[in-house]
Amino acid sequence: MQNFDVVVIGSGPGGYVAAIRSAQLGFKTAVIEREALGGVCLNVGCIPSKAMITATHMLHRAQHDFKTMGLNIKGGIDVDMKTLVKWKQSVCDKMSGGVNQLLKGNTVTILKGEATFKTTKELTLKSASGTDTVTAKHFIIATGSRPIEIPGFPFDEKDICSSTGALNFDEIPKRVVAIGGGYIGLEITSYLRKLGSEVIVVEAQNSLLAGVVDPECAQVVTRKAEKAGIQFKFGAKAKGQKKTKDGYEVTVEINGKDEVIKCDKILVTVGRRPNGDQANLKGVGIAVDERGFVKVDAQRRTNIPHIFAIGDICGQPMLAHKASHEGVMVPEIISGINRVYDAKTVPAVVFTDPEIASAGMTEAECKAKGFNDLLISKFPFAANGRAVSMMETDGFVKMIADKKTHVLLGVHIVGPEASNLISEAALAIEMGARLEDVALTIHPHPTLGETMMEAAEATLGHAIHIIQKPLTGAKSAHA
Repeated sequence: MQNFDVVVIGSGPGGYVAAIRSAQLGFKTAVIEREALGGVCLNVGCIPSKAMITATHMLHRAQHDFKTMGLNIKGGIDVDMKTLVKWKQSVCDKMSGGVNQLLKGNTVTILKGEATFKTTKELTLKSASGTDTVTAKHFIIATGSRPIEIPGFPFDEKDICSSTGALNFDEIPKRVVAIGGGYIGLEITSYLRKLGSEVIVVEAQNSLLAGVVDPECAQVVTRKAEKAGIQFKFGAKAKGQKKTKDGYEVTVEINGKDEVIKCDKILVTVGRRPNGDQANLKGVGIAVDERGFVKVDAQRRTNIPHIFAIGDICGQPMLAHKASHEGVMVPEIISGINRVYDAKTVPAVVFTDPEIASAGMTEAECKAKGFNDLLISKFPFAANGRAVSMMETDGFVKMIADKKTHVLLGVHIVGPEASNLISEAALAIEMGARLEDVALTIHPHPTLGETMMEAAEATLGHAIHIIQKPLTGAKSAHA
């Protein structure tokens, strides 16, 4: 039997952070992991997908933009898929190895195996070396989520794949059908299209990322994806698949009629479900809702006071950085610090081409919260010198503010490096900044970051680098 002050179950971006903070606060801490340190994010999610997206973005630029710049490559560029996947894996291994070093450096005990609650104070740990018992004064559940599997499309991760299999292809697939036009499906199909795969996306909604991102941002991505050759079938439902001698036939229902699509690989990305049905959580009385999320309060405490839950397992948004934030918070609460989860915004990024990033509320969400009098404007990347010099001018920065107070309510970016630009917006919203705070902050030139300042000026009604019609009720930032 092993005894600890804090035991963290799961070593993803929530779990390993929680374990490190617990140890820093002086608790005897263990983290349990059944697969690879770093969890889904570092090994089969965020990190490997960004590696593949980065590589194929470079490939696309070399094939399409270099000649315009006068950079002529003699002959074509050969893609060695096995080497590309090997390089991607090396990135994951470095990150996972870094987590291992951080945990050991902070004197966290790493336990490999499958954890199951025996009682609310005791776990059974099954590993290759046998079965052990682990007890703790406090438990932090950070067991994450898994891809949703739909009827008729069982994952084999070779031909019918979740995101995990789609990041490990040995060779470039000729024809891919992606079921689900959410952010995971769009990120993966974007990289596959740049490698030369024919891609058809089957989406049940009538638009991409409906209810997930600002609709105008989604339109920019949809147009560019269609221009790149990705086909979208909206209002479509995948009914089944059949193996043939040269691949698969996927039956899709569109407007009440069946259509058959031939392909080599099937990608299923219809979302993720929390692992609330694992580790015998319900069996020891931990409250889990009908969707599989562990019920928690604002301190991420479950109905059993010494057991907490963080990350995907305890609710939306199912994002790594939200999990990490909770991973720092919960050990501090255990130590006696009076904290609650009260973030004004959790920024979100979709690594499509171009990227989409958002912080705060959309226009629809603002109105639902009672903000009916709004200032809204956009500043295009086409008017930004740095974006022009990069040959990446698609998209814009859009700002939404309360017309009465000028307090920033939402920022939505579609364009180059949106993922890096959104942090300024998140900080502004967290601090309760007004449009004037952003507009009067001197931004360095020439940078993409200037678009934030210019968008604030545009929302106030007096952008310098675009011609605007006067906005009703617009005031100078200096007034």
